[in-house]
Amino acid sequence: MGTELNGLVIVTVVTILLLQGSWMFRDAERRGHNKWLWGLLGLVQFPTYLLIYLYFVKRKGRKA
Repeated sequence: MGTELNGLVIVTVVTILLLQGSWMFRDAERRGHNKWLWGLLGLVQFPTYLLIYLYFVKRKGRKA
């Protein structure tokens, strides 16, 4: 039972990181930011880089 739970946790974490990284990549590309930087950072950790992205990139877009 413990091994099944560990496998489920790993699959869930990998899925979240892939979704976050791909969303950040596409959104940064649409906004004209460094898409590769944000995409790779999105694959590293959840939710720290997502929050940083939302704060800096989205906030900067509102001021324009």
